[in-house]
Amino acid sequence: MLKFNIRGENVEVTDAIRDYVVKRISKLQKFFEDSVEATAHVNLKVYPNRTYKVEVTIPLPYLTLRAEETSNDMYGSVDLVTDKLERQIRKYKTKVNRKSREKGLKNLEFVPSDDDAASDELKIVRTKQVSLKPMDPEEAVLQMDMLGHDFFVFQDAETNGTSIVYRRRDGRYGLIEAE
Repeated sequence: MLKFNIRGENVEVTDAIRDYVVKRISKLQKFFEDSVEATAHVNLKVYPNRTYKVEVTIPLPYLTLRAEETSNDMYGSVDLVTDKLERQIRKYKTKVNRKSREKGLKNLEFVPSDDDAASDELKIVRTKQVSLKPMDPEEAVLQMDMLGHDFFVFQDAETNGTSIVYRRRDGRYGLIEAE
């Protein structure tokens, strides 16, 4: 059973918008086992330039589905994010179900379908060895930019932990610190 937690930032969540979100995202329920209870956390945002962003997070027992989309239309953004979530589910469900069958378990979340055999497996096409050089995050960003990459793994000189800097969609940078 899929429940909904819908909230708006700079936008009133009208009954029409709420109904549309529930109608579209409920279609994903066909992929879940009947016993799975989950809550779809939906955040609707309106920016000053009149673009609409829809973020959806669905935590499941063994996987968290998350997608966000932005467009010039709230309903269009809901459609785009629903399509993205469906692609995510199709991509992961074969792998999740195959691993659970190998362990002798029932399918964990997803209902099997006829197109499972046709979906592409995730394949690693290249392996790279890196030696982590101690540096600060700012130096790591410079290294990443020099290499033309979207992320860079490094050893934080201050904490000696492994960290990752990455380029965000908005052009700014993010930092992931491993615990």
